[in-house]
Amino acid sequence: MNMTNWGFICVVVLLSRYSETQGLTHSRFQVKNHGYSTDPKPQFKEKYFPQIMDHFNFNSMGNGTYEQRYLITDEYWKKGSGPIFFYTGNEGDIWEFALNSGFITELAAQQRALVIFAEHRYYGKSLPFGQDSFNIPEVGLLTVEQALADYAIMITELKQQLGASACPVIVFGGSYGGMLSVYMRLRYPNIVAGALAASAPILSTAGMGESKQFFQDVTSDFENYAPECRDAVRGAFQRLQDLAQIEDYGRIQSAFSLCKTPSSYKDIHQLNGLLRNAFTLMAMLDYPYSTHFMGSMPANPVKVACDTMLGGADLLHALKDTAGIVYNSTGDLTCFDLYTLYVECADPTGCGLGFNSLAWDYQACTEIEMCYESNNVSDMFPLMPFTEKQREQYCSKRWGVIPRPGWLKTQFWGDALSTASNIIFSNGDLDPWANGGVRKSLSSSLIAINISEGAHHLDLREANDADPASVIKARKMESDTIAQWVKMERKCLQRGF
Repeated sequence: MNMTNWGFICVVVLLSRYSETQGLTHSRFQVKNHGYSTDPKPQFKEKYFPQIMDHFNFNSMGNGTYEQRYLITDEYWKKGSGPIFFYTGNEGDIWEFALNSGFITELAAQQRALVIFAEHRYYGKSLPFGQDSFNIPEVGLLTVEQALADYAIMITELKQQLGASACPVIVFGGSYGGMLSVYMRLRYPNIVAGALAASAPILSTAGMGESKQFFQDVTSDFENYAPECRDAVRGAFQRLQDLAQIEDYGRIQSAFSLCKTPSSYKDIHQLNGLLRNAFTLMAMLDYPYSTHFMGSMPANPVKVACDTMLGGADLLHALKDTAGIVYNSTGDLTCFDLYTLYVECADPTGCGLGFNSLAWDYQACTEIEMCYESNNVSDMFPLMPFTEKQREQYCSKRWGVIPRPGWLKTQFWGDALSTASNIIFSNGDLDPWANGGVRKSLSSSLIAINISEGAHHLDLREANDADPASVIKARKMESDTIAQWVKMERKCLQRGF
């Protein structure tokens, strides 16, 4: 992003003042689980915005619109001058993100901001073609570029409607939503003054990095708690493989309390995927307190999982009980249904369930690259390759599309971000997505914040007595930086730049 004249001067002044005063330094994972509640908090109002269906082709849909859902609260807003905090919704129901991103509303109370959570097209209730949205070719309007244009149009028009033309906009997002926040700052710097991208794997999802990294990092979470835990998990998977090789499917069904007896390699592959997905979720959501985000999870689930694995007399039963932390936290399930609890897709880390899983699967088949695989050498999981060729074959059969490797990197710069500005990249060391993002500051306004005891976008969650000191410090840095961005952008807007 290149700026000239006074627009450039405004940024230079901001960077200088920040350096002087401060110094430098995610639903596709949904699981079917009983007892999960997403009752909305009262301060948000649910509204719908008439959104253009196709921003880039004037012939295909004309100026046809769909109803895009968003949540809004002006409870803390200093009308007409306070900033706008805009959450770039990601792959799920927008209420789930709003109810698990309390830092944004806490910051809004401090900085007197208007808060908007916008739902991503094709997720939640924002379905451009209703129940037909996932038919071919209707699903073709599900792209990153269309979603960003949705947010740009929504911000622009809501600012006009609310008399907020002089209000700086800061975008926030976690996981894929964090990626979108980065992209908003890159693509629409005229609209967005800064971005907080929490746990945003903008590099690995652009095809950069090694395919083994993700599941290696999942394994590291359990290994760091206890190397014996890693060994127990690996041993349990080996026992499962041994039984599968001699086709002792009855023993497998009994050990894992499966609703149906497996009968093929396909069923065993599905079981391996379901089990691996449970460890992925526990690593991502390794918060120091219990949560109801993407299902129900106890406090410190990695510890709970390892204690379960190491406390069982039989490795297979221990592996089943460990998976039950994710899939059966209430204990209501009497058996595990392989094909309803977990759906294999173009994202080896899991696509979730329902319509949201269809949307994410399509995105993983087009722009979002996730050829991650486990190898049983650098990780504790069975050998489960997922190559570009396998991705291409799956996506061609499922959606009639051929992925374009490298497109996301071309569109959104990859790691060539040095000319960008005003982006915070926050990552937690416990998060297996962290090493797929930006871990080192690139300039005085491209700031990397690493949270030593943080799991997946822990910094976006509301303050909790169990929060580690590292996330408290990270939120303070984020708050101070955003306040500086807002201050400088307000001056620029007042001058007409």
